[in-house]
Amino acid sequence: MSNHGAVYTHGHHESVLRSHSWRTAQNSAAYLIGSLKPNMKILDVGCGPGTITADFAALVPDGHVTGLESVPDPLDGARATAAKRGVTNIDFVVGDVHALAFPDATFDVVHAHQVLQHVGDPVQALREMRRVTKPGGIVAARECDFSSMTWYPEVEGMREWLELYLRVARANGGEPNAGRRLHVWAREAGFERSKMTITAGTWCYTSDEERRWWSEMWADRTVASEYAKLSIGHGLATEKKLAEVAQVWRNWGAQEDGWFVLVHGEILCRV
Repeated sequence: MSNHGAVYTHGHHESVLRSHSWRTAQNSAAYLIGSLKPNMKILDVGCGPGTITADFAALVPDGHVTGLESVPDPLDGARATAAKRGVTNIDFVVGDVHALAFPDATFDVVHAHQVLQHVGDPVQALREMRRVTKPGGIVAARECDFSSMTWYPEVEGMREWLELYLRVARANGGEPNAGRRLHVWAREAGFERSKMTITAGTWCYTSDEERRWWSEMWADRTVASEYAKLSIGHGLATEKKLAEVAQVWRNWGAQEDGWFVLVHGEILCRV
């Protein structure tokens, strides 16, 4: 899945896969689950560690699911996840969402979660997703909208973290506010507005365990993942600055009344 001139902001560091492995069909693709049927053939674009992909495979026991990633790095873990869960109607491949190596009308459902914000041409990606979907099938996408993130309390430095992230993501060729643009990109890719279902979903972290997990993950990601290297490489931060941002995350995570919400745009497009 070549990013068409864009660079994946996060990479596949353990801190990133820690977050991605938490994702399930229920907490990340609930808007799609009701449309799935047992015999469907599904393509999961940007499958990462395969947790959502394996969930899909369990939901379509008479069908098949293919997980696609731009690089092979996370796919051994994805295959291990599928094996551990005992799902066999599943496979994983490396590919490019801008030029999918599948014939037209191959899949009943083509799904992408937190992918289009990182690619250089999300409209072309959606065109390809549409091309490989059968007539009457579904293209589904869900993307975070970073500027819509909100939290409590206003710990000093959190706003600066968000501003830095937006600059780094855009310097890498992505669009961190993808959630609000999904339906526009879909229309530009050839989908009819009358055949789109446009919704929004959230993640909310507020319990002691959730706050600790979310804040430590972002603290580690800030200093150790590809994001750190790219931030420094673009001249947008120094190691010292990133260490300060990581501490800001830990400070927020220690707040007893801490609350963090992410807003995601969602689209279901009928082909």
